[in-house]
Amino acid sequence: MKAVLTTVGQDQVGIIAGVSQYLAENKVNILDLSQTIMDGYFTMMMMVEVPDEGKEFSQIAQDLTALGTKLGVEIRIRNAEIYQAMHQL
Repeated sequence: MKAVLTTVGQDQVGIIAGVSQYLAENKVNILDLSQTIMDGYFTMMMMVEVPDEGKEFSQIAQDLTALGTKLGVEIRIRNAEIYQAMHQL
């Protein structure tokens, strides 16, 4: 399943490393990404492919929320179909 992952927070060392390490360990493939720093705030958006086997999507979402807390940023993952449906309305 494709999903959109967003990360926002105060810029600091290790944000990309922490997120990408978690994704790699869970076989979540990064398809595309955009990141920038705006006035000291780190912002990153990724399009990812979550495998059908492995952890449930809800568990990945909970893990990423906890990882965000540990890294001092907000991490959210949402099913890409939600965004597609919103644009079709």
